Amino acid sequence: MSQSPRRALIVIDVQNEYVTGNLRIEYPDVQLSLANIGRAMDAAQAAGIPVVLVQHLTPEGAPIFARGSQQAELHPDVARRPHDLLVEKSLASALAGTGLGQWLRERDIDTLTVVGYMTHNCDDSTVRQARHEGWNVELLHDASGSVPYANALGSATAEEIHKVFTLVMHTGFAAVVSTEEWLSAIQTGEVLQPDNIYLSNQRALKGR
Repeated sequence: MSQSPRRALIVIDVQNEYVTGNLRIEYPDVQLSLANIGRAMDAAQAAGIPVVLVQHLTPEGAPIFARGSQQAELHPDVARRPHDLLVEKSLASALAGTGLGQWLRERDIDTLTVVGYMTHNCDDSTVRQARHEGWNVELLHDASGSVPYANALGSATAEEIHKVFTLVMHTGFAAVVSTEEWLSAIQTGEVLQPDNIYLSNQRALKGR
């Protein structure tokens, strides 16, 4: 029988900027993801799972996440809940240039559960680095979210970006599940598993 995961919940960049600021989450609906992030934090607290809040900050006067601005503050839904550690970061990954990795290792954490924003940027960067550094990783797809983009390469909706990034993550970087599935897993001690590249590709080919 496999041992129950030793999890930490990593709540990434749940800041006003993404809700009422200059970088508003469009998919999934931000009120839905905020509610699920709150549920995950409450369940983690009840289960004795450490909760880490991550806050992205840029220099004063920057267009987004400017240090000292109201928009860079943690969203009240997250700020009012208990947490075990607050990490400030300036790069996409919560593990890059912070002491988070050491803090997690000191507590024998083997599984990181990632929620927050944005699915395709800071979540994805954290997930990949964590996986490469040896942690098992989970991402709650309805407790995260994306924005739309357009640049020289074209454009993509928030839904398209969120869907592609979560689908790719689930091929081996992380077990990508719903908040409901995760809440069930922490009650039962279930080890959530990602899919893999080969099977994901084979299913797509057979579905043509």
